[in-house]
Amino acid sequence: MRTTLPQRPSPTPTRGSRRRTGAAALGVAALVLAGLGAAGTADARTGAARVTPHVSWTRACATPARAGVAACNAKRVTGGVTEYMAEKAFAKGVTPKAADASTPSGFGPTDLQAAYGLTSAAAANGSGETIAIVDAYNDPNAETDLATYRSYYGLTACTTANGCFKKVSQTGSTTSLPSSDSGWAEEISLDLDMASAVCPKCNITLVEAKSATMANLGTAVNEAVTLGAKYVSNSYGGSESSSDTSYDTSYFKHTGVAITVSAGDSGYGAEYPASSQYVTSVGGTALTKATSTTRGWTESVWKTSSTEGTGSGCSSYDTKPSWQTDTGCSKRTVSDVSAVADPATGVAVYDSYGITAGWYTFGGTSASSPIIAGVYALGGTPSSGSYPAKFPYTAAGTSALNDVTSGNNGSCSTSYLCTATTGYDGPTGWGTPEGVTAFTG
Repeated sequence: MRTTLPQRPSPTPTRGSRRRTGAAALGVAALVLAGLGAAGTADARTGAARVTPHVSWTRACATPARAGVAACNAKRVTGGVTEYMAEKAFAKGVTPKAADASTPSGFGPTDLQAAYGLTSAAAANGSGETIAIVDAYNDPNAETDLATYRSYYGLTACTTANGCFKKVSQTGSTTSLPSSDSGWAEEISLDLDMASAVCPKCNITLVEAKSATMANLGTAVNEAVTLGAKYVSNSYGGSESSSDTSYDTSYFKHTGVAITVSAGDSGYGAEYPASSQYVTSVGGTALTKATSTTRGWTESVWKTSSTEGTGSGCSSYDTKPSWQTDTGCSKRTVSDVSAVADPATGVAVYDSYGITAGWYTFGGTSASSPIIAGVYALGGTPSSGSYPAKFPYTAAGTSALNDVTSGNNGSCSTSYLCTATTGYDGPTGWGTPEGVTAFTG
């Protein structure tokens, strides 16, 4: 058994590991001695302590070098103890073992469906619906990796042959695809697996832009809509610019289509296209099992440090949509809703391109965007002429959303833009799904 998770050279320095020093090779005993794992409630049978999740991670994609270029928001765990590992070990009254690539060490479909009240909907809904995943560059192993994920978790096959899966370029070609990129391939695997986890009956179309420029990614969004997708997930972003309003109308203004976008992973501060007035901006949480609550789970704002956590904030350029009425930001406020994104409470993903083939745990708002796209798909086709970003606002304050009221993603002069509170706040929006009611309309 490996003592560390397989790794490949990262395109940028490992950011999470500079601040999170837990590593799988140390073992949990060393983590506790170093003060990196904290004992929780003891198991009544064995006295075993529940270790607090604590991980190191690395970016899948390089930071954009200039405006108008996006980076994917996938974060791959490289060491430590995840929430999934801690919970499984605690339930058995044993010490968590170091992860390897042979089995999942993050949350799977059953966990995510249970956490967000989607178990019944996932079993019954989604047939005939298509979720589009928009990313840059080609993942040559996308279909085979997806097949491994779905087979492991007992989900029905989703292949080109049975008509469930389709992979195209930004022009719709199935043969003339972009150049391959191992970092974006990790993002693609994460996106495909999360769409499958939440809406296993949905069809999936992967649209690959030829590069990570906003123009090419936006063209891929348009192609996804042209191909008939009513739910389009975008797990990427970059700095805002004065061009954003033109990008809005050129690429993201599609009525009757739920377009979800990751809020970003650099802590407080708005990025584009999450700040587009026409999309559902999706923030990130830390998701933890909690036997003391009726729900069985608790969530707080994902924050690793002041510069590492879910994005949020007040747009510098984009107009505030009519349904958004918070008073501390005169323009578009990010986010609208949220879902799990903390790498320490991350999700299981299977990936094999440019990396040792196997199971990895991923976080980042790259996970939360396709999760929310899947929830929209379970809710059914959006009404003609609607902007589905509005739907959660109609359900605001009801039991259809889990209000996240603890944590922050940094410092800001207007508190709710960076700090969770009762009701609406920037890091988590109106909260996380509790069923599909808040995502229908």
